[in-house]
Amino acid sequence: MCGHSLGLQPKNTAAYVEAELKEWERLGVEGHFRARHPWLSYHQLLAGPSAKLVGAKPVEVVIMNSLTVNLHLMLVSFYRPVPECHKIVIEESAFPSDQYAVKSQIRYHGYDPGESLLVAAGEDEVEALLDREGESIALILFGGINYSTGRAFDLGRTARAGHAKGCVVGFDLAHSVGNVPLRLHEWDADFAVWCGYKYLNGGPGCPAGCFVHERYARDNSLPRFAGWWGNNPETRFRMGPEFDPSAGAEGWQLSNQPILALAALRASLDMFEEVGMERLREKSIRLTGYLEALLGEDACIVTPRDPARRGAQLSIRVRGSVRSVWERLAGAGVVCDWREPDILRVAPVPLYNSFHDVYRFVEAFRNSGAIS
Repeated sequence: MCGHSLGLQPKNTAAYVEAELKEWERLGVEGHFRARHPWLSYHQLLAGPSAKLVGAKPVEVVIMNSLTVNLHLMLVSFYRPVPECHKIVIEESAFPSDQYAVKSQIRYHGYDPGESLLVAAGEDEVEALLDREGESIALILFGGINYSTGRAFDLGRTARAGHAKGCVVGFDLAHSVGNVPLRLHEWDADFAVWCGYKYLNGGPGCPAGCFVHERYARDNSLPRFAGWWGNNPETRFRMGPEFDPSAGAEGWQLSNQPILALAALRASLDMFEEVGMERLREKSIRLTGYLEALLGEDACIVTPRDPARRGAQLSIRVRGSVRSVWERLAGAGVVCDWREPDILRVAPVPLYNSFHDVYRFVEAFRNSGAIS
């Protein structure tokens, strides 16, 4: 029950990866052009399914790099501080990598994170900051779901509030994509980033995703770090000295794509295509509702009780040593994880967890002594 950290391997993953290994064996370099799914454009096979999951158009999505690399690439383009407008708002207790990336970008531009970085616990606090300091806020970066508490945020509301004050608005969807329905294009987000190994089951360290709104699709005035794979495919092999960015999110690519890793992610995305987020979300609400009911009033659940304000994860505050509770659960065959000082994170993932899994977890949890 740890899909919020690393999703399980789909049964068809090995076949998808083996197919590309066979193409490499059979074709060598010609696989870029003659493979069943030519490697030159392989990443485009993932754009459509990924776009559906995040509520975007295919031109707005590219699968590449890792989440924090993509976040840095987005900040290069969209964080353009000036003395009168240099502040960034992030989620309180955001995932550490987001904090590190944002602080390093602030310092890179010559500002002090102690003055330029603002934190907000939720939508109300974001709007209060905008009312108080809106003219000095350049960018808002908010998570879709808090990694520790499991709280889901109203990203559409945040985007509207930020844009009303002239801010750029971006989202970290690491714990949201493949977990809850998303509508990035409709919400009018400027950019978003996510990883592919949690609810998307792409494997450890698999490629991440990036969304750039279509209004920037042909905006070549945006500063960006450039690389050969982001160059227009029609001119890429002319090997010219000037960068001619591809239209849309693909224009932020840097390097040749890792085909074997993309194949593993594609195996899982094909399942999402078959099942659909609506059905998964419906089951997820029932699974977490069942888990909440079995835990009862004795459990201190820090995740919101309203299903609309959470995804597949419930975070439970335990008494005593959370590590000891986790170790006892592991001894009983339960895989979940914990965060200091006292939070146990449990995720019944609708693609592969059952109601019986939930029942077995609660039995083991009670036997661990965490609750009476």
